[in-house]
Amino acid sequence: MHRILIVDDSPVAALQLEHCLAKSGHTNMAVVDDARKALQILADTCPSPDVSPGGDTPRPPQDCRQFDLVLMDINMPELDGIAATRLMKEHPHLQDIPVILISASDEKDVLEDGFNAGAIDFITKPINLMELRARVKAALRLKEETDRRKARERELEALKDKFELLSNLDGLTGIANRRRFDKAFDAEWLRARREQRPISLLMIDIDHFKKYNDTYGHLQGDVCLRAVAKAVAGSMHRPADLAARFGGEEFVALLPNTDLPGARAIAQQVQQLVEELELEHKSSEVSPLVTVSVGGACALPGQDMDSDALIHAADTALYAAKHAGRNRIVMHGEHAAEGCLRPQ
Repeated sequence: MHRILIVDDSPVAALQLEHCLAKSGHTNMAVVDDARKALQILADTCPSPDVSPGGDTPRPPQDCRQFDLVLMDINMPELDGIAATRLMKEHPHLQDIPVILISASDEKDVLEDGFNAGAIDFITKPINLMELRARVKAALRLKEETDRRKARERELEALKDKFELLSNLDGLTGIANRRRFDKAFDAEWLRARREQRPISLLMIDIDHFKKYNDTYGHLQGDVCLRAVAKAVAGSMHRPADLAARFGGEEFVALLPNTDLPGARAIAQQVQQLVEELELEHKSSEVSPLVTVSVGGACALPGQDMDSDALIHAADTALYAAKHAGRNRIVMHGEHAAEGCLRPQ
């Protein structure tokens, strides 16, 4: 049922409008005698923090049931109908509500000011019932079409957000994929360089995963990948920390504002959580359970330093961990005077 707001400081004129609209089947109406009261009623229909007509406010809730039409008299004290219409159109929550202005004058300048303010139509007094019905019907049809278009836009925006989210997730494990990691790493590298803060990476590889697949089959291998991914993600404790699948059985942990000892502590937690999974791996050469090898590195980025250097250092540390027998952690430069990579 359409909601209509009548704004007129003349009780007789307002009653006449209400009576005419009731004859056309409109029963859900509200009447106010002051434009400022009308603006407040309209704003209060969809409350949000710091809402004020003419202010910059966030989008209202999707289930917000606003008025569908405002019939606004032009000649009112303090705030006239044209000025009130202009304020409505400046308000994000109210700008889609059609306004029909009502006046005893049909002067060209008055009409032009009204339309420039955002009114969609104009009715002159005395009110003609047939004219009122036609103009109200057209205005309400316009509101319905606008509402449908806005709803469709919200649906498309929601789908876009959903597709964007899915495009950043690994389909098997549900954690971030390589695309998401690359974007996050680039952003965090620039931030670390700007703020002169350390940034660390962990490269994590499931030990003897090919033998695991050969022994238990690829379906069970997928189960193992999902479980290890959950363990890696469970070791991330801050909003900026990111666990991602780097490729195959290899994972990466992005740790902004983390030095080398801090990165080692996360690596140890990853290993512990993987061990606690207690996934049998009878073909492993290092343990009867699934284990991981971890290589880590830290950098203090500079202007002439390439971010690939950090990935290469972490990858080299991972290779060293695997070469040393697997199921262990190797941190690049851990025993050097300056553990973190620095510009040359």
